[in-house]
Amino acid sequence: MERIRYTEMLRSRIREKRRFIQVLAGPRQVGKSTIIADVLSTLEIPYVSESADEITVSSDAWLKGIWDRARFLAKQHGEALVAVDEIQKISNWSEAVKKLWDEDRKTGANVKAILSGSSRLLLMKGLSESLQGRFELIPVTHWSYGEMKKVFGFSLDEFVYFGSYPGPAGLIEDEKRWKAYIRDSIMEPSLTKDILMLTPIQKPALLRQLMELGSYYSGQIMPFEHMLGQLSDAGNTTTLAYYLDLLRQSGLLAGLQKYSGSEVRKRASSPKIQVFNNALMSSRHPVDFTRAKEDDTFWGRLVESAVGTHLINSVAGEDVSLGYWREKQDEVDFVLYNEYSAAAFEVKSGSKTHGRGLDAFMKRYPEGKVFTVSAKADTGSMTIPLEEFLLSNPLSYLH
Repeated sequence: MERIRYTEMLRSRIREKRRFIQVLAGPRQVGKSTIIADVLSTLEIPYVSESADEITVSSDAWLKGIWDRARFLAKQHGEALVAVDEIQKISNWSEAVKKLWDEDRKTGANVKAILSGSSRLLLMKGLSESLQGRFELIPVTHWSYGEMKKVFGFSLDEFVYFGSYPGPAGLIEDEKRWKAYIRDSIMEPSLTKDILMLTPIQKPALLRQLMELGSYYSGQIMPFEHMLGQLSDAGNTTTLAYYLDLLRQSGLLAGLQKYSGSEVRKRASSPKIQVFNNALMSSRHPVDFTRAKEDDTFWGRLVESAVGTHLINSVAGEDVSLGYWREKQDEVDFVLYNEYSAAAFEVKSGSKTHGRGLDAFMKRYPEGKVFTVSAKADTGSMTIPLEEFLLSNPLSYLH
């Protein structure tokens, strides 16, 4: 979904009569604050807008002060809007918002609300515990290739290597500076502010190592035992699975499960590591853009990971899952599926060799659909060119 569609959706909902709290959830630096600012700039409703990201005392008293200012404006103008960014930084934020929202419903104060946050895990916990029936969730994902091409003029190769963070897009000519920005202004705040400061973590060094290892090996299946062997502060498989889930909820890194008709087998499978943005992968490697394109093996991994980012971001907020499939020597890179349908994708790129994965998948799941995504110039009639795929809506392949 392009940013303009997020903006239009949010603007339309705010113009409706007071009904639900609007919640934007997504990783850092994907444009949540910009979306809110664009909406506020085009509305005639008076508003109070603040961010909890930099405050030193994250108390519900701070939140009540903001809300009271909006209530005062609502008395004067008939309605008002309160917008709070990084709401999860406020202590007991969900209980405080519930109390304020319900008070306004009882008194008739026409105060509408927009909340946003980078930690989806904490947001969803608060929303499910205290605000059930009071909110609508708008999942904001990483930028797509189409957006990076349109706004920043990214080529296909640039998207594959540099990913899709808009903030450092202007730095790609200076890779050392670009990599430092990804590391210091995106990865580090995501770990410290969105996970470590807000979630009890027994082994913070292990979480950091897992993030670094996973970013390096994006697109590869890694048994937990193999990961434990490469991590110096190793815990156990349960701890690693929990940390992978935290990284997934923060829009950084996911462990895809094996597609299977058995939920038990699915949960017991080795995860396939997948970043949400290829910038997290390429920034961890010592090679630069030019050398990466000359290395068929590494470039093939980048291409496969880029396809994975497009798929994993497409399932946000949808009743659709993403996994992989493997039986003995047969493997399919990605499987997009829901209750009714499954679409398997094999990626052709670089020097990567391919087996009979799609044929084996079709024999095992004859009702499924199969697709080949190719970065090679000699794309045949039965394959989807990489650029065409990255400009498409992956969910359409399920229908």
